[in-house]
Amino acid sequence: MAAVVPSATADTGPRPPARAGSAGGATQGWPVYHGAFTGSGVAPGTASYRSATPRWTSAPLDGQLYGEPLVEGTTVVVATENDTVYALDARSQGGVVWSRHLATAVPASRLPCGDISPKVGITSTPVIDAARDEVYVVADEYRDKSISHHLVGLSVSDGRVLLDQKVDPPGSDPAAQLQRAALTLVKGHVLIASGGNAGDCSTYHGRLVSVPVGGGSMRTFEVDSAPGNDQGAIWMGGAAPIVDGAGHVWVATGNGSNTSGSSPDDSDAVIELSPGLHPLQFFAPSTWATDNADDNDLGSSAPALVAPGLVFQVGKSQTAYLLKRTHLGGVGHELVRLRSFCGSTVDGGDAFSGQIVYVPCATGIMAVHVSSSPPAMTVRWRSSSDSSGPPILAGDLVWTISQGGVLYGLDRVNGNPVVRRSIGPVANHFPTPSIGDGLLLAPSANRVHAFGA
Repeated sequence: MAAVVPSATADTGPRPPARAGSAGGATQGWPVYHGAFTGSGVAPGTASYRSATPRWTSAPLDGQLYGEPLVEGTTVVVATENDTVYALDARSQGGVVWSRHLATAVPASRLPCGDISPKVGITSTPVIDAARDEVYVVADEYRDKSISHHLVGLSVSDGRVLLDQKVDPPGSDPAAQLQRAALTLVKGHVLIASGGNAGDCSTYHGRLVSVPVGGGSMRTFEVDSAPGNDQGAIWMGGAAPIVDGAGHVWVATGNGSNTSGSSPDDSDAVIELSPGLHPLQFFAPSTWATDNADDNDLGSSAPALVAPGLVFQVGKSQTAYLLKRTHLGGVGHELVRLRSFCGSTVDGGDAFSGQIVYVPCATGIMAVHVSSSPPAMTVRWRSSSDSSGPPILAGDLVWTISQGGVLYGLDRVNGNPVVRRSIGPVANHFPTPSIGDGLLLAPSANRVHAFGA
């Protein structure tokens, strides 16, 4: 059951700044991965941040940053692989307002496989419920030689722990489950997606867990649930499940163990679920069996719900799919597919505006125009830079972080680099920037860098 417990340690700095309007008017929040629960990655307003003037760089934090910085009012929230949550002051050189160390993170040596080292703690991007002034994280915890995942809710204002609930579903192996996908909110519930460690070792299942914001009974959805099947991670390169206007949940899943038969058992698929996590419809490529056998996850990125009534999806197989949102159609019923797409893998959340999708291809961001009459996908441009991280949109620029630790602002018309700012080494190969309170924020390995418009 849910419990309200004090943290073992808490460092509390100055009181948080008032959440008043910024110099340009009302503050702009960034409560969830890519800013919107639809995953669009579009910053409010028209500022492009073309000058990208350095404002501040935070002091080193106590662990690696795998998630995206979030913003509520003038507070920037980040979480580390050392199971520590930080609130930074956006207007005071990124100073620590409060920090809360939740538990001992899991030593990487205690996991059967994986590529996060030396500790696995909070890997996913948190989510902020602004109405409750509460930020939620999932901490991978190591207590008494036992591994477990805890949903923790903290006050954004002062870091008090408001909720601590174990969220490992019955029958799961916590050491085999990695909570990588960003958290999100749907109909008063926190939504938690998980898969396996890098290497697909041990027995795990792609899972969605839904927990009331105040704690309580969990709802679950399991991928590859048929007897003898496993895997089918819901990880999406760190992106959050997509929540549409009706509160329906959209995810894409990775390769499963099933490599024969007529159904992929929800692996290698795009799935729409009700707010209560009941599956409503799915799409899987006709190549799902070989995709599963060859580790060609369709779900290394999140679905993009683009106008008019379309879904764009691409993963590791180098084939992009355009789907009809109201009729995914099951196996092999795409509207159109585009082969030889990207030339490598696509990892993380897209950004999209109108009928243009900006795709995080490992060889450079790609801009794709989609249409429904007739159904078509056309590549508008591919960035010539080494920019490849999940993009966001601000004004006339596409912002992305390279694996080499460079923050790029790309021209939305042709993809040419307009801005380059070095931020230093990054912790993983799909970090993504965010925007809030008039700042462009970029995570490096263990710091947050802020740039002004």
